[in-house]
Amino acid sequence: MKPIPFGFRQIDYLLAVAQTGSTAAAARALNVSQPSISVAIAQFEAHFGAALFIRLPGQGMKQTPYGRDRIARLRNLRTEADSIFGTAGDTPQQLRLGVFSTLGPRYAPMLMRRFAESCPGATLDFVEGDIGSLGQAILAGELDLALVYDVGLPAGLVSTELAAIPPCAVLPPEHRLADRTTIDLRDLAEDPLIMIGLPHSRGYFLSLFQMAGARPAIAAETGSIEMLRALVANGHGVGLLATELPYEQTYDGRRVVMRSLAGPLPPSRVVLVRAARFEPTEAMTRFTQIACETLQGDVAA
Repeated sequence: MKPIPFGFRQIDYLLAVAQTGSTAAAARALNVSQPSISVAIAQFEAHFGAALFIRLPGQGMKQTPYGRDRIARLRNLRTEADSIFGTAGDTPQQLRLGVFSTLGPRYAPMLMRRFAESCPGATLDFVEGDIGSLGQAILAGELDLALVYDVGLPAGLVSTELAAIPPCAVLPPEHRLADRTTIDLRDLAEDPLIMIGLPHSRGYFLSLFQMAGARPAIAAETGSIEMLRALVANGHGVGLLATELPYEQTYDGRRVVMRSLAGPLPPSRVVLVRAARFEPTEAMTRFTQIACETLQGDVAA
């Protein structure tokens, strides 16, 4: 077996530069000399035969695409080593979670609470974003898991389905169709439509009208579920959502009603994704279990 050419201390130097964005900041964080950091980077780049960082005047050290790949793997290796060599109780679990913005308020805080209750001492950091950016962050090793819809995801991810949410119409209580239990999208096409305009969400809702043989009259687009609901409640149009909400009141005290849509329309599938090339950590496995138990059971808890 060939010996490993670098020690964990050198790996720590590299990870510190990736985190801080400069050799000077990394040296301060690790309490070592800046030349030591620079030498370690040069040795890594000589070994790999490729640049790991780009030096940009006034902007510090930026990772190259190759660098992002290698540094993500080294970060995973370092975390695994800490877990293997640590004694019982001295290696707290860490989890970096990405959350799609429209899913976040509904599910993420609840799952984070249950994870904290299940894993005392564990730390969880979360980042909100769109599906595309979260998927790329997972592949780069910058995030461990992401809570997203199963649409527009890049290759190289492992998905765990948590829930399949049917789309629904959002109407003001006085709307002419509000007394119906099920609504045909062709009837909604007569009204101004307030739409979630985020990437992938927009395409999903437009595809529902296409399947129904109707063309919507888009009046406004927003990235916020609560803005959509408030616009609908104040008579600016009707809306579509694919998020289960247990309340009708909007931020300004008005109300909306949510009604099922007619037809065999595809649901929005809520998934947790991770990078296929990285082995899941104990924290990732536990969070996934909690998410499955929660969303596949009582999501309103």
